[in-house]
Amino acid sequence: MFLHLGQNIVISMKDIIGIFDLETSTISGTTRDYLASAQKAGNVISISGDMPKSFILCNSKDGRTTVYTSPISTSTLLKRSCFLSELPGCKEN
Repeated sequence: MFLHLGQNIVISMKDIIGIFDLETSTISGTTRDYLASAQKAGNVISISGDMPKSFILCNSKDGRTTVYTSPISTSTLLKRSCFLSELPGCKEN
């Protein structure tokens, strides 16, 4: 199964480590430090020029962790992924 993150970026659900709201999660200094470190290492991919609303941590094929910044909100990403009813936060239809 795959999740569309915006623009032309589609990733495998099995590669997703976590999906985070950028506004609320960056309150923590630890998260800000992690994102700054990932940016310096070249592991951040910005999906569009718009203001990002979320970031998605994914495993890469080479063993690194890639951070995607997306203009799509975490709630919309959750709705897109809810065709898999076993995901936490998804209601069964």
